[in-house]
Amino acid sequence: MIAVLTGDIINSREDKSPKWLVTLKDCLDKYGKEPQQWEIYRGDSFQLETTPQEALKAAIHIKAAMKQTKNIDARIAIGLGDKTYASEKITESNGTAFIYSGECFEQLKKKNLALKSSDLDFNQRMNLLIELALLTMDHWPPAISKTVKTAMEHPKLKQSELANLLGKSQGNISEELNRAGFEEVQKMIKTYQSEIQSL
Repeated sequence: MIAVLTGDIINSREDKSPKWLVTLKDCLDKYGKEPQQWEIYRGDSFQLETTPQEALKAAIHIKAAMKQTKNIDARIAIGLGDKTYASEKITESNGTAFIYSGECFEQLKKKNLALKSSDLDFNQRMNLLIELALLTMDHWPPAISKTVKTAMEHPKLKQSELANLLGKSQGNISEELNRAGFEEVQKMIKTYQSEIQSL
């Protein structure tokens, strides 16, 4: 089983300095190589192939990275399934993971993060958790998004070390991660990772 993320960047055309593009490439690079595992196409759309274990974390990581820029966000659909055809370019590969990811992306209307697999119960449970998390994640301001992104990229660092890295006080970091619901988001990712093993 593999995971395929299909996404696009919300309000990308409003941002005259496409800093988000450099950030997006940097983010995708952490999960694989271009163009086999990830590709950006049509200017602000992207596809990423990763492991099912990493998929939700990757989606939230990309969201936090994009939200560092005011008014920018990412819309992401995760498809979980197989890969029946591997091309040199991910956008030309095929399989149920790609189909589910595309179908899920087409269904994203008011929500901007969801997943789809062949297990309807799993989809329902996980999408409910994601919807609840989005009530907070959709409102992360740029400063908090930067702290979340940094914490996700350095999971072993203590808050005091994150503070040094970001030039903030430890109190600031603690408050920002609390406001971001970071601990709860991490718990959701862990729940998803343990449930995915039974798929």
